[in-house]
Amino acid sequence: MRDFLPEDVRRREYVIGIIKRVYERYGFEPLETPAAENLETLMGKYGEEGNQLIFKILKRGEHEASGQADLALRYDLTVPLARVIAHHQATLPRLFRRYQIQPVWRADRPARGRFREFYQCDVDALGSTSPVVDAEVCAAVSDALTGLGFADFTIRINHRQLLTSVLKHAGIPDELHGTALVAVDKLDKIGREGVASEMAARGIEAASTTRLLEAFKALSEPGGIRSVPLDGAGNRAVDNIEAILDLLNATDAGRRMRIDPSLARGLSYYTGAIFEINVPDLAGSLGGGGRYDNLVGMFLGQNVPACGFSLGLERILVVMGERNMFPPSLATSPADVMVAVFEPAGMPHALRLAQSLRASGLRVMVYPDADKIGKQIKYADTQRIPFVAILGDSEIASGTVTVKNLTTQTQTTYDQAAAGAAILEGLTHRG
Repeated sequence: MRDFLPEDVRRREYVIGIIKRVYERYGFEPLETPAAENLETLMGKYGEEGNQLIFKILKRGEHEASGQADLALRYDLTVPLARVIAHHQATLPRLFRRYQIQPVWRADRPARGRFREFYQCDVDALGSTSPVVDAEVCAAVSDALTGLGFADFTIRINHRQLLTSVLKHAGIPDELHGTALVAVDKLDKIGREGVASEMAARGIEAASTTRLLEAFKALSEPGGIRSVPLDGAGNRAVDNIEAILDLLNATDAGRRMRIDPSLARGLSYYTGAIFEINVPDLAGSLGGGGRYDNLVGMFLGQNVPACGFSLGLERILVVMGERNMFPPSLATSPADVMVAVFEPAGMPHALRLAQSLRASGLRVMVYPDADKIGKQIKYADTQRIPFVAILGDSEIASGTVTVKNLTTQTQTTYDQAAAGAAILEGLTHRG
């Protein structure tokens, strides 16, 4: 959990702004939910490892001494969405499309791009089983990353029912499928030997692990998605993947897609197609998602088809910072112009000028003390404020202002009414 200094916040707002605009172009509406949920709402939705990472909130007041928890900080934005759908179903449209950009909390071990408090940028569509929904959420996140300047990302796709069919074919008992998927999901991080070791620790026979890994190898070959025996559900999953990819070929995201039969996604609520987005120089993903047709039913008592994708803001910021992807024009100072005065008596005039300059569309700060003008200009320079508006006695008397350009080290005197336009023009040429 971190502090964000002004430059950090500007970068975050820049990224969030682009993502929001893309999501809204796809017809998604904004939604927000509370930071805390009932503990029972979250437990059991994320698999065994997820349960261990939930930040629990102890009971308060007279129940404080019990040491028991009844609330928890939200772990993701998907389970709260499912609760909202169940609670507000009567007032929401049958086809509901929402985006949500808020922090979530996980009691995880911090690492590069991994934090205990971080923002997710979710986009979800509920109410339809059509593969068009899956294709559109993938297209939306692809457009968002493209808008941020990413050009080398890949969206991996798989299907939970395909995974289940392959697990059965490998001879892994049904009751061990969940724990096997947790290990399989780490294949790209710990390799075949690492997965084999973890599968053994989870009580899965070596022969079954070997058959599973060989199946993944065969499926990963070009055109290999139909190269291993599958049951009916597995074949329908392959049909679904191909339908999604055919639709995505009509969008810019089509060239980003890659079938990855070992992609598992650790969360237990996924039921169909699953996705993960990667860039070459990041250990881990920039985001992921999938179809979760049964999750809302846990709260509502009847299933509502749903599919979504979540981008991880923190990892996006890490990669963009390392690659110098932020535009030079991104504001790096608190103001466009600082108003400086020589005497305390000039402060009312400074505030009046600042109001006029703000009305012109400028970001303006007033230096609060009547220090030596050199000290004031030095402060503006250290804060990277490009212009200083100087109000001395003569300027106040004549209704003018002297504007110093700290980039060119030149200065010009203007009528106060014309100063705003002159500074705006100077900012344009400077940018």
